[in-house]
Amino acid sequence: MPEVQKIMLAVAGVMIAGFVLVWQSKQEATPAQQEAAATIRNYVAMQTMAADKCPIAIKKETSEQVYFPSETLSDKETYITLKWVGENSKTGGFKNAACTLKASLGGISELVIDDKVIIKK
Repeated sequence: MPEVQKIMLAVAGVMIAGFVLVWQSKQEATPAQQEAAATIRNYVAMQTMAADKCPIAIKKETSEQVYFPSETLSDKETYITLKWVGENSKTGGFKNAACTLKASLGGISELVIDDKVIIKK
């Protein structure tokens, strides 16, 4: 068998193996896999919404921009709480802020800045 035919046969074999792998990976997911994927998507959606809405609410109340939370608390299903430590507390800024977002409300359910409740739903 000439070398060119061997190379063509090897390339065809690799392509067939690739098609088989892609076909197998596209098969239906089990209900447990679908549930796990939905839980992860829900948590990411809550985290993204909190990361978008909470800094805006804190800046509106304190006139200080916050970037990265110092602590995150969550049950990964129903709520997420982001906490920040103020960088300018010695010059009149806030000391700490906590913002809780509940998935059932779709927005901020509680905002506490320096132990003062700003939003409570």
